[in-house]
Amino acid sequence: MSAEAADREAATSSRPCTPPQTSWFEFVLEESLLEQHLQKPSPDPPPVQLIVQFLEQASKPSVNEQNQVQPPPDNKRNRILKLLALKVAAHLKWDLDVLEKSLSVPVLNMLLNELLCISKVPPGTKHVDVDLSSLPPTTAMAILLYNRWAIRTIVQSSFPVKQVKPGPPQLNVMNHVQQEKELTENILKVLKEQAADSILVLEGALKLNKDLYVHTIRTLDLLAMEPGMVNGETESSTAGLKISAEEIQCQVCYDLGAIYFQQGSTNAAVHEKAKEKFFKTKELIAKNGSSSLHFTIDEERLAGYCQACEVLTSSSDDASQQATPYSQIHSCLKSGKYQDIVKIFLEDNLTLNLPEQFRQSVLRELFQKAQQGNDALDEVCFKVCVCNTICDVLQGRIIDIQFCQLFLKPTKEKIDFLLEVCSGSINLENASEELKRRMAAFLKNLCLGMEDLQFVFMISSHELFIKLLKDDERKLLIDQMRKRSPRINLCTKPVTSFYDIPASASVNIGQLEHQLILSVDPWRIRQILIELHGMTSERQFWTISNKWEVPNVYGNVILGIKDSLTRDLVYILMAKGLHCCAIKDFVHAKQLFAACLELVTEFSPKLRQVMLNEMLLLDIYTHEAGPGASGERPPSDLISRVRGYLEMRVPDIPLRQVIAEECVAFLLNWCENEYLTMQVPLPLVQTNPYVKLGQLLAATCKELPGPKESRRTAKDLWEVVVQICSVSNQHKRGNDGRVSLIKHRESTLGIMYSGVSSVYGNTFFSPLQEPLVLTTILSLFVKLHNVREDIVNDIAAEHISIWPSSIPNLQSVDFEAVAITVKELVSYALTINANNHFWLIIQADIYFATNQYSAALHYYLQAGAVCSDFFNKMVPPDVYTDQVIKRMIKCCSLLNCHTQVAILCQFLREVDYKTAFKALQEQNSHDAMDSYYEYIWDVTILEYLTYLHHKRGETDKRQIAIKAIGQTELNASNPEEVLQLAAQRRKKKFLQAMAKLYF
Repeated sequence: MSAEAADREAATSSRPCTPPQTSWFEFVLEESLLEQHLQKPSPDPPPVQLIVQFLEQASKPSVNEQNQVQPPPDNKRNRILKLLALKVAAHLKWDLDVLEKSLSVPVLNMLLNELLCISKVPPGTKHVDVDLSSLPPTTAMAILLYNRWAIRTIVQSSFPVKQVKPGPPQLNVMNHVQQEKELTENILKVLKEQAADSILVLEGALKLNKDLYVHTIRTLDLLAMEPGMVNGETESSTAGLKISAEEIQCQVCYDLGAIYFQQGSTNAAVHEKAKEKFFKTKELIAKNGSSSLHFTIDEERLAGYCQACEVLTSSSDDASQQATPYSQIHSCLKSGKYQDIVKIFLEDNLTLNLPEQFRQSVLRELFQKAQQGNDALDEVCFKVCVCNTICDVLQGRIIDIQFCQLFLKPTKEKIDFLLEVCSGSINLENASEELKRRMAAFLKNLCLGMEDLQFVFMISSHELFIKLLKDDERKLLIDQMRKRSPRINLCTKPVTSFYDIPASASVNIGQLEHQLILSVDPWRIRQILIELHGMTSERQFWTISNKWEVPNVYGNVILGIKDSLTRDLVYILMAKGLHCCAIKDFVHAKQLFAACLELVTEFSPKLRQVMLNEMLLLDIYTHEAGPGASGERPPSDLISRVRGYLEMRVPDIPLRQVIAEECVAFLLNWCENEYLTMQVPLPLVQTNPYVKLGQLLAATCKELPGPKESRRTAKDLWEVVVQICSVSNQHKRGNDGRVSLIKHRESTLGIMYSGVSSVYGNTFFSPLQEPLVLTTILSLFVKLHNVREDIVNDIAAEHISIWPSSIPNLQSVDFEAVAITVKELVSYALTINANNHFWLIIQADIYFATNQYSAALHYYLQAGAVCSDFFNKMVPPDVYTDQVIKRMIKCCSLLNCHTQVAILCQFLREVDYKTAFKALQEQNSHDAMDSYYEYIWDVTILEYLTYLHHKRGETDKRQIAIKAIGQTELNASNPEEVLQLAAQRRKKKFLQAMAKLYF
């Protein structure tokens, strides 16, 4: 298993990235000094760092006389180094929690493999084939430790883990990081292949039921000094640190539970095994106490695992199933006992324990089940929605729109249940005045929103309403309703004869029109229109709502239909479908478009093609909002339909510009660059400007970051965009009065200029989501912005060097519009990915150029934070360039934060002492001043601060500066690695403090 060739090779080739401190290393080679060092209260370097250094030195390859790299030699020096590493781990009592937290996977793998070797596990033997009961205790314990680490590592790799902080920067640090990453992946691959064997080994360990021993410094010394004692004291039942059988079972059960729980995501039945192991762990901890364990267990995580297993597994134990409201609700959803959910929500309205998000998620799940055809759930959805609404009312939140929709047609049963929930959700004797006021306001507004007097009387005569509202308030409510509708007579007795008056024809038409406006069911819409046309033939019912909008290119064709009923039906179905698309209600949009397609297929091939085009656009939207949002590629038939639309040559078909834009953007988003650059028909490129622009974009992205001679397409794209952004004698203005970049030309790309050249609208760019395409467009406009002669502050961008550096006719470009375009493009790009540090730097540069220094600092710091795990790693030098640091310095200076200026001057490749000293001389500083001194690592600046405060007579501040300069890690005699580490720590703390200030 662990001793197999693949694993051995990965272990012996692993080399940590942390550079050794040579002087210390040579010092501790004296074995007698190691224990003395480890006994210190705070040993420096710490034990885990010693393990890294020892194993790194032991795994250094050798070079022979022919300059060929050879594996590390198996000599006495390397064996001593490995033994020292094992001793340090023994000092830590082989605590995997400590070792895993501080050591990388390759280093820990190498350490445990050395433990297996020194414990005499035969090389090439699978652990699953070994009988643990027949092995010496230390050997069996070594195998257990390795296999426990193996499955813990597999579990840990299945979810995001904070990476180990890298060491001080080196010239070859990136190579080391990449090497360690590859080694980790290789080791994980081996561990996952052997996971089943590791599980069997640990399951077998649960049957041992005997105490085991793990190596200590003493037993390791015996092995090293007396090879003849291998089968003597070092492997006897009393050698080493004793681990009791119950402690072993506790830890192994927990680790097995974790791996079973992880496997349960693909095999739900395994959750039962996980539950068994976790509850066994819980029993053992309760029996023996967690303090007696040599290997600690996170009891909070264990409790979370147990609760999750209770929910995910069905249990015959009703008591455990009813442990929490969450498990009760989950059980009700699985078993279909939906009325019990209503009861739980109603009870929770008094305690308010369930979070709002959880309540809403349950309601959404019920709505989904109802939409799938379960009509019985409509009533349950209403009741749960009412419970949630009253909960929102009591907590002062806004009433959800779903409640308003479900209450459009109130009934006596709905009012009764609403009043029941209101009464059961508030205890008038113990409720605060604020709760009573909120409930009274809700009931009062409910009355004001109703037109049916019977329902108003039901609420106003209820006991809760009478107790919450005083007589004067009820009288005022009646007056308000009279003012709203003078014809309403609010008396305490319902006027029976009023409800017996038959409705007139105009009332019936009005009611039907109201239903027509609200309905999204195509067959109900058709039925209503048939009834309306049966009542009157004089009305054009497609005009009754000003919200029904159909593009003019379609409207002219639809309004040419002779039959008035068909005309109304086609127009309304299309208008409602387009509206549903706009609000992202794609399910109803598809139903409406499908009904419209079925209708027009019978009489109009032209409208049939129109509907097929709109359904293609709908399918694009649906994929981008659904599977596409999680990175799933679109089905091949959708890509084929998109290509078919672009290549379509059917005459006299009305086409919407947005469909062509979305189709090209769709191909760019899903990297169909091969089609756009090589396979698209030439006539299509010449006639469709969107395809032409998409082809140029695809070809440019495909060549990045190619050599200069391969950037012809980039130059072509540049020339097209420069033409679009050129100013003509006549500017075309939009509805908002702003000038759009449209030049009236009669050229091949004329349609493009009139369609996508309006930079203010960005209609073509807005559907784009592929990062490389957005980066390309953004860098182009940034370069165009930077070429103007009067530019003071350039904006930086990725791949900016691929574009030409000059424009022949500079005066023809509308740079004001280009600047606005850059702002809009970067704002849009950040909505796609708010963690792209290059885009954040562009946003920061824009704010810097427009003198918004606080906002600029916010985005400079955010750019550094997202690429360094909130500054826990080093910010890459291509992000915090000297130009960026100098701009941050200027921002701080203009914000009168002069101490921050001095600290940032240290970040430059060459420390800017002149600017730092000048900033420190300023006495009117708006930052924390001397509290920042702990972040300064440059001794020259600290010495200047000491002199400055002495000169001013500022004794307290001088002492702070002296304390900072007196720290041992800033001593100039320290190795360069120590000084770099000290600087890196202060950079991290300072940038984190700045982030908290400006975020």
